[in-house]
Amino acid sequence: MAGYYDILLAAVPLSLVGLAGALSVAGVDPTLALTVGGVAATALTAHGLFVNDPASATDRAGYESAD
Repeated sequence: MAGYYDILLAAVPLSLVGLAGALSVAGVDPTLALTVGGVAATALTAHGLFVNDPASATDRAGYESAD
């Protein structure tokens, strides 16, 4: 089963390419479309690093130390 960070790893490039591509097809200037896609990818990365940080993943039930 895919975990949060697996989904996040897939969502970052999909948001960049997908959003930029969709906006470009919709007629938005490619520079603006890439900027919006990049901001969305950056927001996902920031959420994964600062809101739902990897350190808190070890505190959850089901995770045990490898030692």
